[in-house]
Amino acid sequence: MQHFLLSAAARTLSLKAVFRMGEDKAYRTFCEMRWPENDGEAICPRCGCTESYGIATRRKFKCVACLHQFSVTSGTIFASRKMSFTDLLAAIVIFVNGAKGIAALQLSRDLDCQYKTAFVLTHKLREAMAREDEGRKLAGEVEVDGAYFGGHVRPANNKSNRRDRRLAINQNGKRQVVVVGRERDGQSLTTVARSEAKGGQVVAATIHHMSTVHADEASHWDDLHAKFDTRRINHSVNYSNGYACTNQAESFFSRLRRMEIGTHHHIAGPYLAAYASEASFREDNRRVDNGGLAAMVGGAAMESPVSRQWKGYWQRG
Repeated sequence: MQHFLLSAAARTLSLKAVFRMGEDKAYRTFCEMRWPENDGEAICPRCGCTESYGIATRRKFKCVACLHQFSVTSGTIFASRKMSFTDLLAAIVIFVNGAKGIAALQLSRDLDCQYKTAFVLTHKLREAMAREDEGRKLAGEVEVDGAYFGGHVRPANNKSNRRDRRLAINQNGKRQVVVVGRERDGQSLTTVARSEAKGGQVVAATIHHMSTVHADEASHWDDLHAKFDTRRINHSVNYSNGYACTNQAESFFSRLRRMEIGTHHHIAGPYLAAYASEASFREDNRRVDNGGLAAMVGGAAMESPVSRQWKGYWQRG
C-alpha cells in the first residue's frame, strides 16, 4: 500500500503556485485566514465593526465607527512583520512540507532572509500550532509514555577517561523528559518535565476518567490504576501483546527523535516544549494534505495574539 506522503492527495499546494499568485493574491489569502467569518472582509479588532475604509497605498483599514487604523496582521502573531505576504505564505508552505520539521537555516536560504528572521518565524508558527492543544481532553483508548532529550556528554578520547553517559550524574543539566498522552488514532498532548513521573501527573490530569490507559511497566505509572482502567505492557518481552500497546505513543517519539537527530540537532532546554508541540501537531495531522496543513497553520497564526515570548526577541539584548 502506498504511503500517504507519496500519493498525489498529499500535494495540493506548491511553492510554484505560491510565487505565481503574486503579492496581491497572497495578501487576499491572509485576509481570508484572518476574517473567514466575513469572507475576508475586514473587521475592526477594537470595536468589531464590519465596515471600514481601505487605505490601499499602505494595505491598511480605517474603521467607520471608531476610526481605528489596522492591518490584516494587527494584533496577531505576525504583527509588525516586515516580510512580504508572498514570502510569509511561502514560509508557511515550506514549514508544513517538512515531515520531520524544517531547519531555520534551510528556511533562511530558501527565502533569502537572515537566520534570525527564520528562527523567530518558525517559533512563532510553533506557538500558534500549540494553541490547538489548549483545553483539550483525551478520551477513549489513550497511550502514555515518556522519553528523555538533551543532556549529551561528549565521550572522552581515552577509554580510561570515559563515563557512562546514561547516568544522571554524568549529564550536563539540560536533560528533560517529554511525556505524551495519545488517543488511539486521535489527538495527543505533550508536556515537558524534569522526570517522567512528574510529567505523567500533568498528562493524567487531561485524560477523561472513563478512558482506558495503556502504559509500560515503569513504576511511576502505577498510580494510573487508581484513576483509570489501566493496561500495562512489558517492553522487555514484547511491544504488543493484544491487550496493551503503546506503539502510537512511540511513533510520536520516533518523529521527535528524528527531528532532533536529523533536522534541528539542539532541541533541549527552553525550546523543547515548542518542538514537542510541533511534533504532536504533525502526528495528529499526518494524513492531511499540505494545502490543508498550510491553511491550518496560517489560520492558527492569524488567530493567535501578539507573541509575548517572541515579540522583539532579538532586541532584548
